[in-house]
Amino acid sequence: MGRHLMLAGLQMFTSADSISPADLAAVAEQHGFESLFFPDHTHVPLGDGRSGYSGHDVPTYYRTVFDPVVAMSCAAQATSTIKVGTAVCLVTQRDPIILAKQVATIDHLSSGRVLLGVGAGWNDEEMRNHGADPTGRFRLLRERVEAMTAIWMQEEASYHGKLVDFDPMWSWPKPVQRPRPPVLVGGGGPTVLRRVVTFGDGWMPFRDGTDQVGDNLSGRVEDFEGALAQRIRELRNLAAEAGRGPLPVTLFNGCPHRAALDRYRDIGIDRVVFWLRTAEYGPTLEAMEALARLVQ
Repeated sequence: MGRHLMLAGLQMFTSADSISPADLAAVAEQHGFESLFFPDHTHVPLGDGRSGYSGHDVPTYYRTVFDPVVAMSCAAQATSTIKVGTAVCLVTQRDPIILAKQVATIDHLSSGRVLLGVGAGWNDEEMRNHGADPTGRFRLLRERVEAMTAIWMQEEASYHGKLVDFDPMWSWPKPVQRPRPPVLVGGGGPTVLRRVVTFGDGWMPFRDGTDQVGDNLSGRVEDFEGALAQRIRELRNLAAEAGRGPLPVTLFNGCPHRAALDRYRDIGIDRVVFWLRTAEYGPTLEAMEALARLVQ
């Protein structure tokens, strides 16, 4: 019996100071990567310091990152096979009717290559600036994903929730992928697996760390891997109890080391996404070539 197949993807906070999303996608496709993901922060609130939060503590690439919807569109236009996605789209900060149309449009124009990673967000000040209540973020995330799904699936779509409510409407185009582009639910909190099973098509956990290929890594067993393996088993059990098939796991910010990749494969990771530093074309190409050699 063959070993579990694990896909390899990339992610970058692209900006005006980095390689363009189109060039990044084209080079990633040429090097055989299966997917490319773009993150989402509309802005960085400065904060008044009284809450313990300060925008000055946030990395520069959070402040300068391109909009992921626009970046995905550019990436899709420059390629023909690589999947383009968000990791993650802060749905709690985006109008679901507009976002549904944007995602469906990109999926249509790319012939069905969108992966929609979604999250509830962590920056309360950023969320409040969009008129969203941080205390209800998880319900808002679920209702907006369900509302977008209704728009994608129904010819005359309607949705009636506590936080999202609209009567029958027409909205085209519909996504190429049916019933919808895969929705990968990000997060690592205690209730995230329930959210994955309830309204997601896969789970996207995150590994802390800033390791880059070429760093002096030992391929060490990290504490979180044992917990991750246990949660993957829990996810399978929850999905089976809900009458759902196996839900894929995409590990975000995977450790770029052969031993780590072997362990990820063994515990059932379906896709590993490597984080590329925000950089111009030359350094990005060098890092990508090293990663391509690693995953091959």
